Amino acid sequence: MLAASALAGIAANPVAGALVDRIGGRPTLAIALVLLAVGFGLYPLIREPWHAFALALVSGAGNGTFWPSQSALLAGLTPAARRHGAYSVQRVSRNLGLGLGGATGGFIATTDDPTSFAIIFLFDAVTFLVYLGVLTHVPEPTKAAREMAGPTRYIEVLRDRALVGVVGLNALYVASGYAVWELLPVFAKNEASVSERQIGLIFLVNTLVIVVLQLPITKLLEGRRRMKALAAMTAIWAAALLVVFAGGLWFEASAAAAVFALAAVVFGLGECFHGPTQAPLVADLAPERLRGRYMALGSLSWEVGFLLGPGVGGVVLGAEPLALWPLAAFVCLLAGAGALALERGIPRELRLTPA
Repeated sequence: MLAASALAGIAANPVAGALVDRIGGRPTLAIALVLLAVGFGLYPLIREPWHAFALALVSGAGNGTFWPSQSALLAGLTPAARRHGAYSVQRVSRNLGLGLGGATGGFIATTDDPTSFAIIFLFDAVTFLVYLGVLTHVPEPTKAAREMAGPTRYIEVLRDRALVGVVGLNALYVASGYAVWELLPVFAKNEASVSERQIGLIFLVNTLVIVVLQLPITKLLEGRRRMKALAAMTAIWAAALLVVFAGGLWFEASAAAAVFALAAVVFGLGECFHGPTQAPLVADLAPERLRGRYMALGSLSWEVGFLLGPGVGGVVLGAEPLALWPLAAFVCLLAGAGALALERGIPRELRLTPA
């Protein structure tokens, strides 16, 4: 079911990019929010496996439409010199939601009471409807560019070698970093006897690190090389993954939870390098008339990473749980080396984060 959701997101992603370039980011984002509200809001009604697959397709399509439309809308609303700051604020709000959601879910959800999961899904659906209401007050920034643009096609986007390199590496960052990190709850509970509540608190710690450090690190990165920042991120992530390895190897229960919380702090520090670098670079590479398609390709790298990471990582986790973390750390370091090698292909005026 999770794979079906991811595949639906991948299929919807390029469609969403084309829609953004044709009708704008705001109406495309509204479509995404409706799909997400319907998909998650109906989860408590699942009674048969096919119900789950159907709603996974709906919510997956909403998720695949959400990120390129929101990213394009944000890029259009923000001057190029301040996009890194805007995307940093987005990263703070996103991780605050993820952390609070994880902590709330850890306190509400219990396998002893299926109704507790229904409460989470219904609350989730309400949040999308609230966002839809807020969206009515947001202007559409790209109308003039759409009216002046000629025919737009994805082949134009794929001819941009710098973009293809940037999003290809991002898929690797996501697969070896973010997606593997999402496997921590399974590893922590099954291999180190960490409780659900402690897992929720670990992810809350990760969130608080990002909320506190994201904007200061964004300021620190101004005027510095973007690809070097991404390489530093992968090195920090590799260290965090090795801390998880040590925690699973030597500790259990509350002691393991404390070690994993330390890893969450380190991993969150690395995440603070990604937000003000990756998405603003994709936005800066994009011509205005193709912004939707560029942001869709950037979002697609996340979808691909979250498809590959749990797929490969889950197999490794099932075969040899402790092997996952040093293997993922090694791949992170390879991706960092790739970022440094790609720097020469980035237009010179875009190599530094604006100051």
